[in-house]
Amino acid sequence: MSPQSLKQALQNFKAGKISEDQLLALLKELPYQDLGFAKVDHHRSLRHGLPEVIFGKGKSTEQIIAIAEALISRNPNILITSAGPQVFQELRSRHKLCEYHSNCQAVTIIQEPFPSGRGKIGIFSAGTADIPVAEEALVTAQFMGSEVSSCYDVGVAGLHRILDQREALQSCTVAIVVAGMEGALPSVVGGLVDLPIIAVPTSIGYGASFGGLAALLGMLNSCSANVAVVNIDNGFGAGYIASLINRQRDTKQGTETTDNKTSEKSR
Repeated sequence: MSPQSLKQALQNFKAGKISEDQLLALLKELPYQDLGFAKVDHHRSLRHGLPEVIFGKGKSTEQIIAIAEALISRNPNILITSAGPQVFQELRSRHKLCEYHSNCQAVTIIQEPFPSGRGKIGIFSAGTADIPVAEEALVTAQFMGSEVSSCYDVGVAGLHRILDQREALQSCTVAIVVAGMEGALPSVVGGLVDLPIIAVPTSIGYGASFGGLAALLGMLNSCSANVAVVNIDNGFGAGYIASLINRQRDTKQGTETTDNKTSEKSR
């Protein structure tokens, strides 16, 4: 349940539009709803400002649909990662605003867009094969209300390609850099700009890449101090963290502006 919907329910109760029993029934499942195979966290929107996100991999279509319907009954927006076309088709027949993002197999329903931060998130991939992970980060960040720009296939094998993106990089609040193979691109980007860099290792590479472990270790050992690393192929985590940074920037800028105005008045 979102803060807005909870406030509306309380206002409705105060105005006599719903009964005490109806309000109690609504609040009863606020912590979580037990579906047997899943305990759906309806309280997460109040804690995090974003509803629980469904990780589709390993779940049956029926389980995903049941969790999604439980979430959508309390939240206007949902995101499902690692889903597939069958999940989309099932949900699309029930929810007209359901969208399928085929590049990363994500499904979204957005009925009330989240407020955005003031900044922009830049997403850069080293190679074309890294795009599905980069797209998961992009869909997640957009779902959370962030402005996003993307640029793909700018890896270090052709260094001029990322150097040509300096202006795009400098226009961002935070950059997500996705790379497989040896995972060198985040260090290069980190050395070019004074931004927080979220590095995402991918499982793309030959045998000695060990399914992304080589890229992960390379990024963890980056000599660029502004680089932080998420898990292998975790585009969702990168997009989520980047959006939180973007929101914090908005809050801090608002505070700084208020403080500055107060200082000017006191002068």
